[in-house]
Amino acid sequence: MKTIEFKNLDLNVFYEKLDNGLEIYVLPKNNVNNIYVTFSTKYGSNIIEFKPRNQKEFIKVPLGIAHFLEHKMFEQEDNTDIFAFYSERGADCNANTDYTKTTYLFSGPNFLEENLNMLLDYVQKPYFTDENVDKEKGIITQEIKMYQDQPNTVMYDKLLENCFKNHPMQNPIIGTIESINSITKEDLYTCYNTFYHPSNMFVVITGNVNPEETINIIKNNQNKKNFEDIEKFKIKKYDEPEDVKKKEFTTNLNVTIPKCAIAYKIKVEKNIQNLFYLLILFDCKFGATSDFVEKLLDEEIINDNLYVDFDNSTDYTILFVTGDSVKPNLLLDKIKQELKNLKISEQEFLRKKKTVLSSLIYMSENIFSLNSNIMSDIIKYGKFNNNKYNDIKDLNYKDFNNLIKKINFDNYTTVIINPKKQS
Repeated sequence: MKTIEFKNLDLNVFYEKLDNGLEIYVLPKNNVNNIYVTFSTKYGSNIIEFKPRNQKEFIKVPLGIAHFLEHKMFEQEDNTDIFAFYSERGADCNANTDYTKTTYLFSGPNFLEENLNMLLDYVQKPYFTDENVDKEKGIITQEIKMYQDQPNTVMYDKLLENCFKNHPMQNPIIGTIESINSITKEDLYTCYNTFYHPSNMFVVITGNVNPEETINIIKNNQNKKNFEDIEKFKIKKYDEPEDVKKKEFTTNLNVTIPKCAIAYKIKVEKNIQNLFYLLILFDCKFGATSDFVEKLLDEEIINDNLYVDFDNSTDYTILFVTGDSVKPNLLLDKIKQELKNLKISEQEFLRKKKTVLSSLIYMSENIFSLNSNIMSDIIKYGKFNNNKYNDIKDLNYKDFNNLIKKINFDNYTTVIINPKKQS
């Protein structure tokens, strides 16, 4: 067991890699009365073309299969009700799929050994039949139809669809009705056997635990199981150009006030400091305390703050600015115009830097945020980054300006969702 200091935050992460390749990260916080456990595979919706383990040719699987597989893992051959199991022990359980990973999780203060063994066992015991796969198609089809009526989901999916020309990031995580209906149990087993091997998975545990005892629970569980020592898979790489696929999209849904958003597709070296520089820029320009937002509120172009978000699951960083406005075209024009002037004072830069540091310290008190932070590092950088505090502290005004001067803010796409017309 290796101890990794989470520098400047008075925290330690205990790490061990098992013989079967499974990586374990345990961050104890004894001042809380809860435990949060995640068990993840480095397999999300972006992986649709790959060479399965021990095979020489690339295959292409249906869109949405990673999410479909997540659903099916809760169905056990012995009819064990996973949700009931955790509920009876005072714990919550769930799972989620995003573009780069699938995560199974539970949280609860008691019965750690039972709960942890169940998590490892049901995720490592697939049971797919023609009948239960066909049954799931109807469930996910209804889920897709529900999302098609949710304005925020439609807006986010359309922004990414318009940003990417070749990369699977342009596709919805859940897939399409057509793609879901084409999935077979053989497809599921191919994806499971390729990506759910322990060597492609990791466990993150945060909360009131003893690291050594917790790691031993996992070791004992894994030592009772046999896993093939098989070749590494290969994932298809995509040549994605810098320009966006489509500049704009407008639709009508059940909203009272029009919703609008703009997504900037930005190519910068992928490191944590560059991401912080971009977030500082967008917070200065469009954050709740910015002069820009204050002016929009005064002019009644918006009646609430703008929302800034990002995604850097690919070689590109996508920065989103979204808001509600009775004048959506005017709002989008003003956002684009605001980025024509990239001048940020050094005083404002340093103030935002302090805010980022404060957010990190605040995050370090929350076992759910800590867990998510460790997972994100593993997916994006291949390991846990224990030096974030110093990474932020080392941010400087000169490097900030040098970076933002190089960025082409002409690579953007917009989405407007207007209210449905009354018949």
